[in-house]
Amino acid sequence: MFNLVPLWAKHYEEFWLTIRKRNLWFIKLRYGAVAMLLFFIVFPKYFLGIVLGSTQQTALLIITFSILIYNLIFHYLRQFLKHDADKFNPLHLSVLQMISDLIALMLVVYFTGSVESPLLLFFVIHMIVGSLILPGFIVYTFAVIIVLVFWGITVGEYYSIIPHYHITGFLSYPLHQQFNYVLAINASFEFLIFLIVLIANRMANQLYVREQQLLESIDKINAAEKEKQKYISGIVHEIKTPLAAVHSYLDLVLQKFLGPLDEVVEEKLIRARRRSEEAIELINNVLKISKLKLEDSFNQEEVDIASILARAIKVAKVNADAKGVKLSLNNRRKNKYKILGDPFLLQIALSNIISNAIKYNHMDGLVEINVEEDDENLIVKVCDTGIGIPKEDLQNIFTDFYRASNIKQFGAEGSGLGLSVVKQIVERHNGTIDIQSPSHLATNKYPGTCVKITLPFLKKQI
Repeated sequence: MFNLVPLWAKHYEEFWLTIRKRNLWFIKLRYGAVAMLLFFIVFPKYFLGIVLGSTQQTALLIITFSILIYNLIFHYLRQFLKHDADKFNPLHLSVLQMISDLIALMLVVYFTGSVESPLLLFFVIHMIVGSLILPGFIVYTFAVIIVLVFWGITVGEYYSIIPHYHITGFLSYPLHQQFNYVLAINASFEFLIFLIVLIANRMANQLYVREQQLLESIDKINAAEKEKQKYISGIVHEIKTPLAAVHSYLDLVLQKFLGPLDEVVEEKLIRARRRSEEAIELINNVLKISKLKLEDSFNQEEVDIASILARAIKVAKVNADAKGVKLSLNNRRKNKYKILGDPFLLQIALSNIISNAIKYNHMDGLVEINVEEDDENLIVKVCDTGIGIPKEDLQNIFTDFYRASNIKQFGAEGSGLGLSVVKQIVERHNGTIDIQSPSHLATNKYPGTCVKITLPFLKKQI
């Protein structure tokens, strides 16, 4: 099969998508053209006094119904065409549409007066659309053929070699044998056709090339981002190793394997150990973010959210018990559909949300976890009786390293990366995350926070 794909169309999917959209647009436009031709054949004599001869009416009706038939065929065929440059594809369909339309339009113009036809300028529309879809050499070939055929028709009519079909009531008298008029119309038509093709085709090529350059730039930026994340991961991992060793040594000292400790020294070591824990948590979060940005794909399998929540709650229960925080799980689903996702990433996201609800809660507080559903989505809400988030901080809460302004007063430490990681994980699963503060559990002293995560169900279940 003759390859019509231009050299600049390297990003095939974007190119094919454009061709398919324009093919469909052309098909829909053609239905309108059929209706317009029927109107032109039937109604002008009643309103404008324009009368077509019997031969003209018969010919135009045959052409109109032919357009309708081949348009229905094109409409049916387009859904089976694949994006394969070496086989019959949407671009070949564009060429067939163009050829069929130009033949039909040339016949319509001939039977409506040729140089006198009010439909002559419709060739311009086809040349513009063709220039946006087809390679330049094909459009120029069509333009040359159109001009030559039109010259042949007008010369044939001028010398009475072929019959001329005048539209009675449109012009006072025939102009097909007026030399100056015929020459002027042909010259203007030829100039207009080639000028339109030149401008439209050049603009289309420039736009396609610019789009390709932008896509290549995006690819380079993504590649540079991956290299940066690899570098960050390597450096951070190197930092984590000695820090973890320091943390282990502090544990040995605090467990008094090396002998008793002075109370003041022990207090300082406990603070140092807490700081080292925070540093390791920060490093782990940075590594998680780097991993998310490096991996374009992730493991997908059918996931039951109940089992993931059970594991997340089990891990968080130690910290909750230490603060006297009550964990309440309410499964309000009826259908209990599964979702498609990565269990490990979802575990990270839910554990982070539950951990925050405990960390920023007061002693003997409450964390309420509600699992709900609507027609198409699973909804997980984690609400608490904690310190809440000030209204002015909500818009930035998912920004890397951002921490709410009231956290320092509460005395809790953190990296400000947790919610950023959660948001990226949720969006990877085509879900949404929303945070409200105060929550419905708010008290006079503690406004609380409610985090709502929405994840789509597997379509085959719905």
